[in-house]
Amino acid sequence: MKYLILVICISLSSFAYSQDANFNLEEGYVAKGYDVVAYFDKKAVEGKEEFSTTHNGLNLKFSSQKNLDKFNTNPEHYLPQYGGWCAYALAISEDKVDINPEAFEIRDDKLYLFYKTFPVNTLKKWKKKNPEKLRDQADRNWTKISPEN
Repeated sequence: MKYLILVICISLSSFAYSQDANFNLEEGYVAKGYDVVAYFDKKAVEGKEEFSTTHNGLNLKFSSQKNLDKFNTNPEHYLPQYGGWCAYALAISEDKVDINPEAFEIRDDKLYLFYKTFPVNTLKKWKKKNPEKLRDQADRNWTKISPEN
């Protein structure tokens, strides 16, 4: 019950801060300002103001000029799935739940972000269950709740 209340509170607060209903722009940036290109090198790295850009109205920060340049060659490839909301929560409940930018997975060359705080780690739950099945469910749920669909 505590988990459900926590998820609802986080979901509501995250949605309130979102500048675009499709994207989680907590702290004003995609992935809370973490470098979305670095994730593909299996690293969670905070971006820097001097290496920032805007893509389709979304603010992003990068840890280096090299990563910013990489992003600019194929922006859609690097953007997180489900608008940067927690993939696990979306799969099990259709909820837009905030993420911890250090909880991520690259699966089939796509970036998935997850909620993580003591004692809840949805990335572990995602991996423990059937990630392919959860991803399929999250895909279906995203098409239901995404304003673009």
